[in-house]
Amino acid sequence: MVWSKTKFTRLLGTNYPIVLGPFGGGLSSVELTSTVSNLGGLGSFGAQPFTYDQIIECNNFIKQKTNQPYAINLWVDDRDVRLNSFGEAEYEKLKQLFKPYFDEFGVPMPERSADLGPTYEDQIQAILDAKPPVFSFVFGIPTQEVLEQCRSNNIVTIGAATTADEAVAVEKAGVDAVVATGFEAGGHRVSFLRSAEDSLTGTFSLVPQVADSVSIPVIAAGGIADARGIKAAFALGADAVQIGTAFLATKQSNATEEHKRKLFSNDAKYTTLTKLFTGRLARGIKSRLTDELKNEEHLVAPYPLQSLFLSALRSGVLSKGKSEYITFWSGQSASLLKFRDSTELFASLVEQTNQLFTAENTNH
Repeated sequence: MVWSKTKFTRLLGTNYPIVLGPFGGGLSSVELTSTVSNLGGLGSFGAQPFTYDQIIECNNFIKQKTNQPYAINLWVDDRDVRLNSFGEAEYEKLKQLFKPYFDEFGVPMPERSADLGPTYEDQIQAILDAKPPVFSFVFGIPTQEVLEQCRSNNIVTIGAATTADEAVAVEKAGVDAVVATGFEAGGHRVSFLRSAEDSLTGTFSLVPQVADSVSIPVIAAGGIADARGIKAAFALGADAVQIGTAFLATKQSNATEEHKRKLFSNDAKYTTLTKLFTGRLARGIKSRLTDELKNEEHLVAPYPLQSLFLSALRSGVLSKGKSEYITFWSGQSASLLKFRDSTELFASLVEQTNQLFTAENTNH
């Protein structure tokens, strides 16, 4: 088996079936996206917090740095339904829950924000106007109209699924490829048919189920950080792998230096799924907040109000050099990380995967 030639590479025209995970929260960078694309993988840029103009600008910057395929990623469902019923009494309870932490750092308690940031409706227009080679998305499926416009503009589409049912829905909508994301992955659980809590399937179980359920290329994600993970993903039926945390830890990502240090620390062995930081279930490194408030998650605000509320505390905490109150996003395989440069990481992934497949063929 030539592992680097798959349904995925034929669809995208990339040299390798390696996808950079798209990071939300401003953690993606033009440099990392273009680096991975130039090395023969599919670079991805998470545009979730960006305005129409910022997405257009980012797309232009990436185009200047690579002539290879790359993806821009959006959240289809970017507002929790519960926002409509989350009243002032609930917001007051939220403030009381976090008051001791705000007081400890002398950070003023934020008032409820009416501005919840850019909307998917504005962002999707930027995708259609910018025409990146690939549009990837999470938390749902765009409308048929959007998908048809992507097809007519030769934009390849990639959807994300946390269950086999979601993968089937992605294929039925006419999407070109699907990311099967196991619950080992860092960041948000991007479920859309059922709640994230009811969609916690591991990569090892999810990928073969998805591979058996759809005919479009399957991209395995969640807990893949080295060549062993890549080889396992192909054995399970994947056509490509998506790697997030290992690239997030490199100097080319837009994560803070503190975040990168955490990913290489002993703390990175201990991750947890929590709603405390954004209102949606996401995996990050355990912190004092996740330990002390794990039984109070029912009080958090819906997304994105919770993340806006907590950003005030985060900036206050970080300005004082404290990080035990911050959850740094990370997958479950951070303890396997070895590389701080994305070019070295990519070269190692290719070289070691080649070695594993060569050794297998020799043994046979």
